Amino acid sequence: MKTHSITLTALSIAISSSIALNVNAQSTTDANQETDEAIEKVAVVGTRSAFGATKTNTPIMELSRTISIETALDLKQKGALNLSQTATYMAGVTGETYGYATRVDSVSSRGLSIPRYRDSIQELFGSYNSTRAEVYTMEQVELLKGPASVLYGQGSPGGIVNYVSKTPTLGKGSEVTLSYGSFSRAQLGVDINESLSDDDKWVGRFVGLYRDSESQVDYVTDDTQVLMPSVSYMPSDNTTLTVIGMFQDTNSDTAAQFIPVEGTLLPLADGTYLPDQDVYVGEPDFNKFDTKSSQVTLLGEHIFNDTTSVSFTALWRDGEADYHQAWATFTGGTRYLNAYVGAPVAPTDTYVPRTFYQADNTFNQHALDVRVTKRFATGFLEHELLAGVQYQNVETDTNSAYYAGGGALAGDFSYILDLANPVYTGAPEQAIFDAIYYDAPEQTVSDSGLYLSDQISLDSWRFTLGLRHDKVDNDNGTTDQEDSQTSYSAGVLYQFDNGLSPYISYAESFETVVGLDVNGNQLKPEEGRQYEAGIKYEMSAIPGYITLAYYDIEVSNLPNPNSLPVEAAQQQGVTKISGVEIEGRLNFGDVSAQFAGSVMDGEDPNGYALSAQPENNASLWLNYAPEAFAGVSMGAGVRYVGESVSENGAIRYETPSYTLADLMLAYSVTDNLDLQLNVRNLTDKKYLTSCLYRGDCFPGVRRTINASLTYSF
Repeated sequence: MKTHSITLTALSIAISSSIALNVNAQSTTDANQETDEAIEKVAVVGTRSAFGATKTNTPIMELSRTISIETALDLKQKGALNLSQTATYMAGVTGETYGYATRVDSVSSRGLSIPRYRDSIQELFGSYNSTRAEVYTMEQVELLKGPASVLYGQGSPGGIVNYVSKTPTLGKGSEVTLSYGSFSRAQLGVDINESLSDDDKWVGRFVGLYRDSESQVDYVTDDTQVLMPSVSYMPSDNTTLTVIGMFQDTNSDTAAQFIPVEGTLLPLADGTYLPDQDVYVGEPDFNKFDTKSSQVTLLGEHIFNDTTSVSFTALWRDGEADYHQAWATFTGGTRYLNAYVGAPVAPTDTYVPRTFYQADNTFNQHALDVRVTKRFATGFLEHELLAGVQYQNVETDTNSAYYAGGGALAGDFSYILDLANPVYTGAPEQAIFDAIYYDAPEQTVSDSGLYLSDQISLDSWRFTLGLRHDKVDNDNGTTDQEDSQTSYSAGVLYQFDNGLSPYISYAESFETVVGLDVNGNQLKPEEGRQYEAGIKYEMSAIPGYITLAYYDIEVSNLPNPNSLPVEAAQQQGVTKISGVEIEGRLNFGDVSAQFAGSVMDGEDPNGYALSAQPENNASLWLNYAPEAFAGVSMGAGVRYVGESVSENGAIRYETPSYTLADLMLAYSVTDNLDLQLNVRNLTDKKYLTSCLYRGDCFPGVRRTINASLTYSF
């Protein structure tokens, strides 16, 4: 591998990743005085990208924030098949909130749903209007916890999940991977990386994916094709320009079936349960979730000298979804027809009315993020100043038709379904949908922001100050609203010689709310703030690190609690969340360990538990690569997810905790040929990830076995 291709900002991610895998590669106390040899070693184990979650070259052990990283090696070892599964070994993170899913990855951090980013630019807007992110296209996944508006503008107080794209890399080889697993999941992955010129100034990479797959839910497929070519141009050691194209076409259905609470979490009236909690409630010749997306990303970085560098991300992305689904009708009470009507209108008590839904959803995005890094000194203080400007424009369009209850609530029982013994009836005529089709106005959001962050060093002290100002224009077709918001962040960390680094930090977030109150005043943005205190420990005797963090989050300007007078002008709703998280990685030679645990206490504006968010989780992953048996490696993990609650004052559902085991076996047949077997949910445990007070539950992922054969060249 050639060290000249490593830029200042790329080194940031390399260091962060190396800490996660091999902390003894280099002490963070001399991060600014690395030798070429050390840089070479770090780059080998880390991901070479300048476009990570923190937008800075500061090692994570010097950040007064919490960030969890899963490298490409981590993802492969654990057999992560989608973005949700990449987060299942992170502290305080819920990767499968709504069970086994095929239409979207619902990742929550610190009790709050968080947005997804790619190469530091938000990638998904609106509801179910684009493709899912494919793990095979990712170099690593980063989860920055807590408010991040100083870096990213409006967003969730829970944090962001950012994944770094595979890009051309000098010295990296190519591979072809064949895999086959449970539910007839067949996948071909191709990753070709080659120099395109004799002087290595041009490097190309092509990542391709083809999958033909069924799923644990009958009639639901997960077929996809991805084409992701990229080219990097490096005219000098200090300049890199990369263009990434990506096209994805997925033909699927939604595996979220919204199964009633009665028969899953709770027994039916006769004391029994549904024979199959994964029962398909849709209509085979009607349901579909077909998505397409295209995008072009331009990444650039240039180092002017030892103190000054610039980098940028530019993105164009377009997506669409053709979405049809039938589900058990939301009635506000029991989903079963006889119980709801109060009369035996269906042959058995396990029949449900079905709502039929059609939608065509689209979005189009243009985004640009330009940032300059400047190092300088003022007296005894060393500064690393990050200044940036960000702009994005997103247009979304959702047109839909709901045929509520399939006519059953009006006395037409043509489309009801027996969940205990399903016999599918066919869907209503298209003319019915055409008559109720709603062509919603196009929605546009434009966001521009200026941000400034200063990381200050004084001996063993590390101070961080951040400031950002945003202007957001929302046009939903009926209301055009402009908001402005200033966000702040601050942190301090002290590095002791023994590897301990205590820290405290403060961060803010905001999300705009479009509309007027009863007095005609514009609604204020929802605001989040977080106080965090913790200790990071970089070990010397044993290569590795441990982080311990306490956080306190408050989200304000939410809709009014039910107990307050109904007056929109108040916006007095407040959500409070606090918790403790621990994460770490240790290397004992042949054995490496990754562990995580969290405890959370949160309540919504009404004083109820945060819906479908477990109060605690814990995980442990062990990897064993015996030196005596070269080429052999084994991994085993256990994941515990605590009880979650969903309630509204009249109804309270408690979804039990669950514990799952995972297994990995790998063998290098030759230097070029690798075999690997992954099993997730080893015991094939049946469980529910959450149940909502509206009356439905979400089954978890069943045992998934996947065998892969990789040829490297």
